[in-house]
Amino acid sequence: MKFLNPDCTGPEPWFNLSRRECLNRLGLGLGGIALAELLGRSVTAADAPATKGVLGGTHFAPKAKRVIYLFQSGAPSQLDLYDAKPQLVKDNGKQLPDSVRGMQRLTGMSSSQSSIPLAGSPFKFEQHGQSGQSLSELLPHTAKMADELCVIRSMFTESINHGPGITFMQTGSQIPGRPSIGAWLDYGLGSENENLPPFVVLITKNKSGQPLMAHLWGAGFLAPKHQGVRFRSGGDPVLYLGNPSGVTPENRRMVLDRLRELHEHQFASTPDAEITARIANYEMAFQMQSGVPEVTDFSQEPAHVLEAYGPDAKNPGTFAANCLLARRLAERGVKFIQLYHQDWDHHGGLPGAIRGECQQTDQPSAALVADLKQRGMLDDTLVIWGGEFGRTNYCQGLMTPGNFGRDHHPRCFSIWMAGGGIKAGTSYGETDEYGYNVAKDPVHIHDLHATVLHLLGIDHERLTYKFQGRRYRLTDVHGQVVKGILA
Repeated sequence: MKFLNPDCTGPEPWFNLSRRECLNRLGLGLGGIALAELLGRSVTAADAPATKGVLGGTHFAPKAKRVIYLFQSGAPSQLDLYDAKPQLVKDNGKQLPDSVRGMQRLTGMSSSQSSIPLAGSPFKFEQHGQSGQSLSELLPHTAKMADELCVIRSMFTESINHGPGITFMQTGSQIPGRPSIGAWLDYGLGSENENLPPFVVLITKNKSGQPLMAHLWGAGFLAPKHQGVRFRSGGDPVLYLGNPSGVTPENRRMVLDRLRELHEHQFASTPDAEITARIANYEMAFQMQSGVPEVTDFSQEPAHVLEAYGPDAKNPGTFAANCLLARRLAERGVKFIQLYHQDWDHHGGLPGAIRGECQQTDQPSAALVADLKQRGMLDDTLVIWGGEFGRTNYCQGLMTPGNFGRDHHPRCFSIWMAGGGIKAGTSYGETDEYGYNVAKDPVHIHDLHATVLHLLGIDHERLTYKFQGRRYRLTDVHGQVVKGILA
């Protein structure tokens, strides 16, 4: 058997090639195809085509084109916001019945308590809209959008601590290292806008609480280009994106072209997917130099729009400003927009603390839904609001008149969804009279993820990636589409 030399000048016996050289040449044949496709596109063309994902399209007609996920880190209390429990209020201060708790484990923060008193919500609940959606008095703006929401009151998870809980909700696994939802979507469906990342992350500034680590929006074992791009508040939403003084776009283009040639040369001797990913990231950064400043500039937004999102809308990095930015990103074809708002972890002082968080999030969340609807975008934009698990129906620590706290509770919690193929003005699932266990229509995190993918036109069992000998997916090994919430 003979092989051609790399320069194609003559034959070379196979037995003169080392194992490394054989593998390199095989990699060059396969990797070169991908590199040629990547580099063959015109990166300066204004009308450059959208990039396709590995699926080449959806499995079936999608109801949603994009997702805006308003993640409330720290776990908001469902019992004080969405799940009214008159019996719990009536039995306030009594001990949690053993028949209700069963064998449920408690966290180390409350397992040593000699007393586990029930804590009814001090906040009033009323029904709103034609749908009669039951919502807390803490959510007056959300109440105005009640007929657009589907409130799921029967979510549950296996996670009892924040780190695994948030990771589970964002990646489908409690252990860091798996791709995030946005990364899976970019891998599967690709991008519709080459001037902006397909997956953007926004974090409310000046907030405390559980740390938000990069693996929550990471690509895991997928190519690095699929990870989320975090936009910061302030002058530079993306660090080092702008050109230094005296450097023109033409100069930058020339530098990137020469750098690409060096990477091509490196790839020729060491075919590594990291090299092609690096080239793609440089090119995306170049395109973002025009896309990011435009999308983050609110100067052309009408005054009534800014007022609708609340007084913080003009302050970059606030939850209100991030909600408005999310709408602008969605308008420009960004497929997955992830917002994080911390400080919902109310182990003590809950009545005052949760009121403060609602003042920051209620109006902007409702304004986002209303804004999308007014622009005709809600029908194909899926909005999700919720945290990583729920809060207990009993008090953690000392219970005093007007003050108490709630511990972590994975057995049941509430989220809401709107738009994008969701049945509006509905409630799904129920908890027991004490708000401790799911009583009807349980929804696991994998079920939620399967439903989100379904609304985007993806069969969750068919979006997979082979890694370390087996095929992985966002929903891992189970998960069912929740058909009861589909329009």
